[in-house]
Amino acid sequence: MCRNMQYNPADFNQFVLDNDVVGFFENPITLKSGRQSNWYVNWRKVAGDVILTEQLARSVMDFSLRHSLRPDTFYGVPAGATKLAVLTQYLWAKGDPTHGPGTHTLAIGREKPKEHGDPKDKFFVGMPRGRTVLIEDVTTTGGSLLREIEKCLEARVQVVAAIGLTNRMELNGDRKSVEQLVKERGIPYFAMSNAPELLPLAYKRLQPGRNIGLAIEKEFVEFGVQPVRLVSL
Repeated sequence: MCRNMQYNPADFNQFVLDNDVVGFFENPITLKSGRQSNWYVNWRKVAGDVILTEQLARSVMDFSLRHSLRPDTFYGVPAGATKLAVLTQYLWAKGDPTHGPGTHTLAIGREKPKEHGDPKDKFFVGMPRGRTVLIEDVTTTGGSLLREIEKCLEARVQVVAAIGLTNRMELNGDRKSVEQLVKERGIPYFAMSNAPELLPLAYKRLQPGRNIGLAIEKEFVEFGVQPVRLVSL
């Protein structure tokens, strides 16, 4: 497989910072989870650039190998991780010396299920095949990822792992983390970056101010898997 873009946590965090994936809001916004937050994670800039997406795809492949994941299919949670997963799957297939017509599928999911048809048409434009690794760009309480896992399981897709580019490290209403919730479905979850490591770096770099730092610290006291310290840095 392609190995020429290695994954290193520190270098990956720098990639996140250099491409403005993490930032701050003076006034809190409402997240998809329904919670309000003064900070964001947005992979849109990377996803809109071919070269950056290729760099990210190669990091995903190396990250997978480091965790002994050798899937047949990389599949992206619609729509945030779709482009990344398609390119990752292409590079993964090209790096396989046994590749050829029919050896690797190109899987794409529908954002909304099709009204009629069997599961492979209901949930997918191209159905994942074989050992499948799900890719999600951002996980907060894990709702989108868990819904996609359920769709895959209904369609009898063999999901062997889920990878999040960035884990916001928040607990859901039952005080469970994304990792716990995914594990309850018999699937391991891995994060390539996470809030407790990224936020102090971004706070120091962008200097959004004491009030925002205190608000984020409070947010993690209420909802976080672990506390985050920013203002005392």
